[in-house]
Amino acid sequence: MKNFLQRLVQLVPITEWLPSYQISWLLPDLIAGVTLAAYAVPVAMAYASLAGLTPQAGLYCYIYSGIAYALFASSRHLSIGPTAAISVMVASVGGSMAAGNPSSYAAIAAMTAGMVGVFCLLAWIMRLGSFVNFISESTMLGFKAGAALSIASMQLPKLLGVTGGGDNFFERLATVFHQLGTANMTVIVFGVGSLLTILAGARLLPGQPVALAVVILSTGIVSIFGLAEQGVRVVGLIPPGLPSFAMPSVQVTQIEGLLELAFACFLLSYVESIAAARAFASKHHYSINPRQEFLGLGAANLVAALGHGYPVAGGLSQSAVNEKAGARTPLSLVFASITLVIVLFSLTGMLRNLPETVLAAIVLVAVSGFVKIDDFKRLRQISRLEFNVALVAFVGVLLFGILKGVTVSAIASILFLLRMMARPHVSVLGRIHGSTRFSDSDRHPTNERFPGLFLFRIEAPLLYFNVNNVYSTVLEAIHNENSPVRLAVCDLSTSPYIDAAGARMLEQLVGELEREGIQFKVAEAHAEVRDILRTTGISESLGGVSRHTALADIVEEFERNTKRAASSSETELSSHTQLT
Repeated sequence: MKNFLQRLVQLVPITEWLPSYQISWLLPDLIAGVTLAAYAVPVAMAYASLAGLTPQAGLYCYIYSGIAYALFASSRHLSIGPTAAISVMVASVGGSMAAGNPSSYAAIAAMTAGMVGVFCLLAWIMRLGSFVNFISESTMLGFKAGAALSIASMQLPKLLGVTGGGDNFFERLATVFHQLGTANMTVIVFGVGSLLTILAGARLLPGQPVALAVVILSTGIVSIFGLAEQGVRVVGLIPPGLPSFAMPSVQVTQIEGLLELAFACFLLSYVESIAAARAFASKHHYSINPRQEFLGLGAANLVAALGHGYPVAGGLSQSAVNEKAGARTPLSLVFASITLVIVLFSLTGMLRNLPETVLAAIVLVAVSGFVKIDDFKRLRQISRLEFNVALVAFVGVLLFGILKGVTVSAIASILFLLRMMARPHVSVLGRIHGSTRFSDSDRHPTNERFPGLFLFRIEAPLLYFNVNNVYSTVLEAIHNENSPVRLAVCDLSTSPYIDAAGARMLEQLVGELEREGIQFKVAEAHAEVRDILRTTGISESLGGVSRHTALADIVEEFERNTKRAASSSETELSSHTQLT
């Protein structure tokens, strides 16, 4: 029974924290939930519009997914709902597959959420928390910036009251520029005015539902003055109440086409969610379970699919609203869902005259925080490699769209990493004065060097695609030494693994140096490296490899032998002088 309860707590964390829930947390969680709902109403409708779905689809996502995630959450503050990047992904693929059929498109979007949920559950079962780490923070920096600009180019036509068009960021900008002469001034006033008001509110009234106030005010103005008849496009009637749970129905031939979209949404959903969850966990000094987040996101996406929604994730901005409003536990998500249910049952009629240009303004403000120029500058100073990865992700999204941009940036990240490992740095070592430690002599010219002794360290695994570079680099460095080398020693402490090609390269190096009268040894080899060298039989040509062989010991022995040889030479010279 005890083991069952432990497994239940691990599987459903709410069974652990809910029984010990403190009454003093109730009011903060309630306030946070209502505040989150106030934020979610305009944002969910805006993101659903961005995805090409009805506004209520975004609200359904928040209602169902929030409750499902709260059951399995390991994060106290993460808020689950639709995001801008995922919305554009769904629109970019699902729209063409539906061929203009709204009901078919809604089913495709819901099925995508279901497939994301399945991917999450499979990742949870197979413990693949480290797999998604291949999408680095540098890749996400470039991806988010590119996605923000791409999304902005899609929202500009709604903001300015033009038709728009184009397949990528640059084409869409050019199309909007040529259509400016046909822009609707009423729409522009509403859109730009809403944009400036929300930006000012975010600066002057941080944490307050300014966007909701703009929605209410703009809806009232359109209703009073009948601006819908003057060319201002509105949301239209939102069906009151909740939809019935049902499995989305799509054609079998569409499933294969949705796999790529669902997998991309799965990766993006987890990466965004885990990054936000870790940020708030660090701030409030608690830990999250990365594997458990797969289960929470899987449940959230599955219920989103059943509830006529589309893929969801843990967004940083919505989670920040939840956290700043005082959320203490995931119960705030349940309160937010209850508040949104009340909105759907009693307030949908008030939102029918909500201008689409206001939703566009909300999306533009939401994605503006994704373009972080200072982060690009700092990354360029830290690592040109990672800066190049971020730049490829940024340009890839702008040129090829969000879905293909994710693929391009992930491939580029791996290629840049392989390129770096293909030409690893080989450090020529010297002893740090007054110690038995060694470091790169090029970086520290005051290090102690030993005539006749060449120490080097390969700062990477020895693999088939980098051994030729290492071989030629080492030989060239030995030949460039000021005095003839008698002993070369390879420090393998920074080479955690070598493959068969790496072992053969060491054997070839032994043979080449022997022909030149140079002895060769290895030191500080890791256990797995020693096993490989012994298995391949190459350890014998190296004079054996042992965990007891330290670089400092080899250097001390070389110094003793050098002094002994020098002393013997002096003795022979003295004897020869006396004889003559």
